[in-house]
Amino acid sequence: MHKVLRVLSGLAVPVLTAAVITAGSPGFGAYKVKQGDTLSHIAGRYGTSVKTLVALNKLPGNGNAIYAGEVLKVPAKGSTTRTAEPARRSQLGRVTYVVKRGDTVSKIAKRFKCSQANLLAANGLRASDHIYAGKPLQIPVKLHPKKPPKKARTDNTFAGRTYADHIVAQANRNRAILKKRKLPTRTQMRSLIVTTSKRYGVDPQLALAVSWQESGWKQRVVSPANAVGAMQVIPSTGTFASSIVGRRLDLLKPQDNVTAGVVLLSRLTGAARLDLAVAGYYQGLGGVKKNGVYPDTKLYVQNVLRIKAQLERGWDPLR
Repeated sequence: MHKVLRVLSGLAVPVLTAAVITAGSPGFGAYKVKQGDTLSHIAGRYGTSVKTLVALNKLPGNGNAIYAGEVLKVPAKGSTTRTAEPARRSQLGRVTYVVKRGDTVSKIAKRFKCSQANLLAANGLRASDHIYAGKPLQIPVKLHPKKPPKKARTDNTFAGRTYADHIVAQANRNRAILKKRKLPTRTQMRSLIVTTSKRYGVDPQLALAVSWQESGWKQRVVSPANAVGAMQVIPSTGTFASSIVGRRLDLLKPQDNVTAGVVLLSRLTGAARLDLAVAGYYQGLGGVKKNGVYPDTKLYVQNVLRIKAQLERGWDPLR
């Protein structure tokens, strides 16, 4: 809204009036007015009429109030090399202002940060013409198109938690690497988990249940938290497991991924009872001891223990 003053009975009375903005619309050619242009010249150049240009651009009066820098819509037919790039929103618009007592063209131009020449041209005035209180003027102003709202990210949350951009970026890189690799089938991953579990003294059904809950025995899975592979191991856990086995584990490699997850389970089951060990795999054993078991962790534990019991009864999820 712009403040406008109307003169009534010799008194300046403040009134609120809406700013009337006019600008080009897509679907037509666009022509940027140059100094000395008239509508009749532009109409002749584009094979149309002044009346058509006035209607297309919603120009006031007879349409003579055009000014240098204004972008006009013109019929696409007959466009010449002077046509601007494909039609886009004009960078100039108009605000209606009602002259008040004491106003001059220079004062109004300064107030609205436009040139006197453009102000005169927009209203079909000459420098020698007088303006009077109550006269509406068209003021050329710059438009500031609103930036489209930034889309909310959907790839940086997991289990109700939001992760930093650099972690999500690492996860995306790992996901892209795994996508290009030839990896074991889920049946082959199951066998790998069983063999590795036996090597480190971990109950194979427990390791299988954790991996099924985490990834469905799929090595390609990478979460926004950058938990990688069949055992969904994050890099810090991979570093911890590497220190135990005495070599650097590459979590993108199926065998190393399973080894890291199984070694973690070995340490957890050796330090806590089964349900807390499973909770520790998901939440971290330190977090469990400090903060208790979170609601989502409780659901995770229930699922893993249920899957473990089903596997022990001979259930095969791949059949």
